Amino acid sequence: MKIALLSGTSGLVGMQLLDKTLQADRYDYVISVGRRQLALKHQKLVQLSGDLSQLEFWDWEDMIASQALGGEYFSLIEGLKGNALIHAYSSLGTTIKQAGSKEGFFAIDHDLVVGFAQWAKKLGATGFYYVSAMGADSTSSIFYNQVKGKTEEDLQGLQFEHLALFRPSLLLGNRQEFRLGEQLASIVMKPLVWLKILKNVRPIYDYQVAKAMVHVAGDPARKGIEIVTSGEMQDLSK
Repeated sequence: MKIALLSGTSGLVGMQLLDKTLQADRYDYVISVGRRQLALKHQKLVQLSGDLSQLEFWDWEDMIASQALGGEYFSLIEGLKGNALIHAYSSLGTTIKQAGSKEGFFAIDHDLVVGFAQWAKKLGATGFYYVSAMGADSTSSIFYNQVKGKTEEDLQGLQFEHLALFRPSLLLGNRQEFRLGEQLASIVMKPLVWLKILKNVRPIYDYQVAKAMVHVAGDPARKGIEIVTSGEMQDLSK
């Protein structure tokens, strides 16, 4: 049995990741872990929702079992207990404006991501696939990049068999909220997409990131820790 664990499925890349993993024949089940239930039904989809800061204390077995009337998730529960191949994907993230403070931003973009990774590792996940940022660097003077870099470092410390850190450039897609800075940047930089130049710098679409992540996770030749650049993601998503 093969299972995909997803965190951040209500976000820009997360929604695309959910679609790609549900479409992927390799996964028997896709488990979305989030603060709230998504308005989506699919025969492969199981949703777990609650306070993500308390994820390590969730009774996930009871949460899954309570969603089945005839015990149809028995094999899933057994698989999560030890005999399934598990891949975990995180596209969880916010902005300082949404979080309300730098501390709030760190709590989401670092603490919740690392907490999800620790939980996934305990369940037996062998691969972890994280949407970071192009400028991720724990020593950066830019707080956003500093947090992304710190998150990457702490994920490396968990020693997954395969850890892929995806560093997209400016993301394009249909966001639920308006971000003026990103809108202006996309207007300026979108010609790079049309001209197909400066591959690692030009904007990348949400679905390209998601497609690349699922591709990388499904490649048995890829092991250890790797950084996947925005340019490589565009090549992988063709």
